[in-house]
Amino acid sequence: MLYYVSGPVAVLEPGLAVIDCGGVGYGCRVTAYTAGQLKLNQPARLYITESIREDAFDLYGFISKEEQRCFELLTSVTGVGPKAAMAILSAGGPQNFTLAVMTGDEKMLTAAQGVGKKIAQRIILELKDKVGGANMELDFSGPTVSTPVQAGNSAALATAALQELGYSPAEIAAALKGVDPKATTEEMVRYALRAMVMKG
Repeated sequence: MLYYVSGPVAVLEPGLAVIDCGGVGYGCRVTAYTAGQLKLNQPARLYITESIREDAFDLYGFISKEEQRCFELLTSVTGVGPKAAMAILSAGGPQNFTLAVMTGDEKMLTAAQGVGKKIAQRIILELKDKVGGANMELDFSGPTVSTPVQAGNSAALATAALQELGYSPAEIAAALKGVDPKATTEEMVRYALRAMVMKG
């Protein structure tokens, strides 16, 4: 089983990245989200999910474990194949997908090519408990959080989404420090992710 591939990006095309691993090129299907973070001839690491069928052996590459987890959750939903899952993640990345499921935003999901309203509803229904529901009880009593947050508002949803992406409460609190309290959930998530990238 391939866990990840690491090396220079030899080819970068819409939906495809070829990673040169010691002279062997691994062709990976990628989302627009991942492709946007790759640069030709620059080193990269992609986490791999394999899809083996009688007529094909595909490698799906993801820039982060979070995106890979979202892909695997999506393909666990009846009627959602790899192509639809990649389209959904291309449309908004893992953070927007997580927010869409948590808030029941069908429009974000149906914005992806080939995803209809019924599929979007099924995704939300089957995955809401797995990515964290909007009604989940959140603990914001950690030492780095200066003010209590009411579950259900933008900060609560942003924190829940970031936790689902694998960040710790302390990391989230630090990343959201200084964010505009009137910002939308999506703006808060983007703000926090930018802060984490700059820090890293």
